[in-house]
Amino acid sequence: MKQQLSILSISLLSAGLLSGCGGSSDPTPIASVAEGTQANLALLETTDLHVNIMSYDYYKLAEDKSLGYERVATLIKSARSEFPNSMLFDNGDTIQGTVLGDYQAIVKPIDCATTEAMYKVMNTMGYDAGTIGNHEFNYGLAYLSQVTGKQLNVAVDGLPTKNCAGPNFPLVLANVNSNKDSKPLFDPYTIVTKTLTATDPDGKSVQVPVKVAVIGFTPPPILNWDKRWLDGKVSVTDTVATAQNYVNEVRSKGADLVVFLEHGGLDNSTYTASLENMGYYLSQVSGVDAMFLGHSHQVFPLSTSTVGMFNLPGVDKTNGYVNGVPTVMGGYWGKNLGVMNLALAYGKNGWYVDKAKSKMESRSTQNADKTYVPVDPSIAPLVATEHQATIDYVKTPIGDTDFRMTTYFADVGDVSAIEVVNQAQAAYVSDYVQANLPQYKNLPVLSVSAPFKSGFGGGSDFTDVAQGNMAINNAADLYLYANTVYAVKVTGADIKHWMETAAQRFNKIDPSATTQQELVSTFPGYNFDVFSSPDIQYQIDVTQPVGSRIVNLTYKGVAVDPTAEFIVATNNYRASGGGSFPGLDGSKTIYASPDANRDVLIAYIKKVQHLTRTNNGAARSWSFKPVTTTAPVVFHSAQNMLSVAQTVGLTNISVLLADDGTGKGTSTYQIDLSK
Repeated sequence: MKQQLSILSISLLSAGLLSGCGGSSDPTPIASVAEGTQANLALLETTDLHVNIMSYDYYKLAEDKSLGYERVATLIKSARSEFPNSMLFDNGDTIQGTVLGDYQAIVKPIDCATTEAMYKVMNTMGYDAGTIGNHEFNYGLAYLSQVTGKQLNVAVDGLPTKNCAGPNFPLVLANVNSNKDSKPLFDPYTIVTKTLTATDPDGKSVQVPVKVAVIGFTPPPILNWDKRWLDGKVSVTDTVATAQNYVNEVRSKGADLVVFLEHGGLDNSTYTASLENMGYYLSQVSGVDAMFLGHSHQVFPLSTSTVGMFNLPGVDKTNGYVNGVPTVMGGYWGKNLGVMNLALAYGKNGWYVDKAKSKMESRSTQNADKTYVPVDPSIAPLVATEHQATIDYVKTPIGDTDFRMTTYFADVGDVSAIEVVNQAQAAYVSDYVQANLPQYKNLPVLSVSAPFKSGFGGGSDFTDVAQGNMAINNAADLYLYANTVYAVKVTGADIKHWMETAAQRFNKIDPSATTQQELVSTFPGYNFDVFSSPDIQYQIDVTQPVGSRIVNLTYKGVAVDPTAEFIVATNNYRASGGGSFPGLDGSKTIYASPDANRDVLIAYIKKVQHLTRTNNGAARSWSFKPVTTTAPVVFHSAQNMLSVAQTVGLTNISVLLADDGTGKGTSTYQIDLSK
């Protein structure tokens, strides 16, 4: 890709479009600023807030001190006290992610005069700019237009006819264009002039202006992930070429510093315009001074990080640089604040970043002693009405269950929180096919779902629905996302490929290894699709490489014919290419339902009324192919949950370490793969 990027740069130079930071084509320095003047500018980042305003879990109806904007607001105010010169940015995935977001968008949609709750609290904090994440598109372009206060020029119904209430700071997005006019959907950038308190060469305090350009980017795969909303309406440009063009444009307009808000992570795979995580290549764009990352729900810099993207060539995970560019990723859900304290100096060609004196960090709301910073008391009153309305809504009763549904051990076979989702999806699709698609009425209808909450955020980040009465919050716990039901027609071969991809959830296990091996890889739990039906059975051989793990795949006791046809109920994300499952690119969709998976689940539970383990939570379709290992094979789940595994019949699980030392409320469990 370095060669490709060089070719791109050469072509831009030839076209007269390329100018570097501090290069000879930069604007003339401001005469009033003396050469040798120095200042510090702290750039602060929130990212992937996902409508986590309160330190509250709407699925469990309980306080959760580990998350919430009301705590990161405390960090913001503290940082501003520490750094007299500061700017605050948001890096997207802001308005979707909790039931509060769904309530305002779907259940009881807010009107044009009402500011969406997340933006409402952010408006009190003085943001300088923000960008649009991929999840901003989940509710459609009409809703996005409304809540951002931006009249989008797109060919969709229901667009507001005036600017509605929204954020009081600019939202920028450079790499998404409207197909209606081939122009950027949002302003691609903003240039903010900040007056900084600086020190001149004589040591005197002076006030000086600095023009900071902010350019935003979102992941190109939005066209697949939200195809139902975006297909034919918008297009994604080549992100790197677009970035370079806009860097040159803002430089020509006098920008002193250029900041990228990239709602994405890092990936040094061969460059394509559809690459999900563009940060690695954006860092190589000539003229960028600083870059914020998001989307991946990680923390950067972090010297101890084992995350693959932070261990690439040119990535300094200790000090926070990507190919020499100061870079920060501020976590997710209000758990962290990204802080980039840039040391600026004024030279003969204008302002530049003194990297040796700059410091990048991600500050946690959790203190060293495992307590949490206090909440900012000004936040909760702003959304008290919205918060209570959401709680009242999720308490609506829908049925009951005689068993506990959890994902604590979904990685090793427990389907107690998955089977009822699959049953609801399969029944919904089957009914539709029989009534509306007679050409497919004789095809078997199967369903897949995944353990959406599988411990990424620690011991509290699991689905856990107690035995007894069920309400909407329990359904929301079982089905986390605002997806809609899709049905795809696939072959037996497609099903095997599908499961092979899902089996990337596991590391390759060496039976003869003499040291402890981790069973679960970094492959996301929300992509670990599983069947849960007595009709389909298969084994996963974790001793084999990726792509060769699914064995003994049968349907009703007979080996699956690679050419046999099936209908599989899933969601719009998966059917349209989410997770990069082979063959699932939208072309196999036979029904794109308008109904949300969660609503279909709620309707199913209301119809069944009384869920039982025998009928709704014990039909495990898959198991590990038995293998004896020399050393322990381990995985991590919430503490004090061994009894849950035993209750569902997982007798090959034991506790190796009651506290695995991560500080996330998790234990190390051992699994005997020979049983």
